[in-house]
Parts: sequence; C-alpha cells; structure tokens
Amino acid sequence: MNDDFDFDLSPHQWEILKALRCPASQYRLSKAHAVGDLVKLGLVTIRDGVPNMTSSGRKVLVRGSCRLLDLAA
Repeated sequence: MNDDFDFDLSPHQWEILKALRCPASQYRLSKAHAVGDLVKLGLVTIRDGVPNMTSSGRKVLVRGSCRLLDLAA
C-alpha cells in the first residue's frame, strides 16, 4: 500500500472533508483556517469562492475513514 495519503488532520479538517463529499452540500465553513490548511495540503481547491475536494482529498478521506471510526469509539 502507498502511504502518500497518510495525513494527520484535525477533527475540524476531517469534518470539512466529510462535508465536501457531496458537491451540492451547502456546508457553512466555520473554520476558514482549516480550509486554508487543506488547500495547502492539496486536498481542497477553491473555485469561484467555493471549496471543492480534490481527488487526493477523496483518497485521504477513504483511507482515513478507519481512523475516524477509532476516534468515535
């Protein structure tokens, strides 16, 4: 397996990635700095003022979903 997608994201960053799964979501981003960090990591892009998940962001979300289950337990 490739570890290129192993990021240590904050809970707020995980929530933002989860919210961006659905392109039609009207998620209000209360943590703008977390979005900026995700942009710097290449997981999110901003188009026309709207954050969009990149393909790398999708891979991180899928690979990190088992870690998210650990946090919820």
